[in-house]
Amino acid sequence: MTSAATTLDDQVRAADPDRWLSSRFVADAQARSDLIALYAFEAELMAIPTRVTQPLLAEMRYTWWAEQMDGVFSDTPRKGHPVLEALTDAVSRHGLDRAPFDALIEAHIGRVHSQPHDLDAFYVGPMQTAAHILAGPGHEATVVEAGRMWGLSQVGRTEEARGLKSAVNRSLKGLPSQAFPAVLHLAAAGETGEGLKRLRMVWSSLRGRV
Repeated sequence: MTSAATTLDDQVRAADPDRWLSSRFVADAQARSDLIALYAFEAELMAIPTRVTQPLLAEMRYTWWAEQMDGVFSDTPRKGHPVLEALTDAVSRHGLDRAPFDALIEAHIGRVHSQPHDLDAFYVGPMQTAAHILAGPGHEATVVEAGRMWGLSQVGRTEEARGLKSAVNRSLKGLPSQAFPAVLHLAAAGETGEGLKRLRMVWSSLRGRV
């Protein structure tokens, strides 16, 4: 692993430990690095409101990220920026769609202006992109319910999240095994301690259910 890749891996581990842990179940090293690039991009967006207190300043930073997507999707990233360079490589390697990235940034802008969370933009789109990285296109519909379950759990609507579990597992029957780490963090939701989370993920991976 290069020093830049190690830096991103450490960033995701600190910012998003559950999804970092689920990425350990990706056997292919390149696919794992590309997945980490996606999660590092999300971590950068999530961190902005913790760094600036004024909504307008936060929006300016999100606008900067929105502008950088032009370079990411034309294979000309901002040089010297590890997240943008790694994300550009992932986009080019997998032929990723731009729409989920733009929607995610717009959802963050709405959030800093106290608009309701756009759960599909925050959670479904990134999960669909993760599945694409791991197993190629064509699995978007398979992970929609899983993304919504994840989103509901993240905003404290735990009962609604649990209510989707059966539908999620029915849908996941159509997900290729190599893409399962894209949803595997759902299996550890609500657990504490990395050891127990890892055990939950191992069991979930073996069963193909969350």
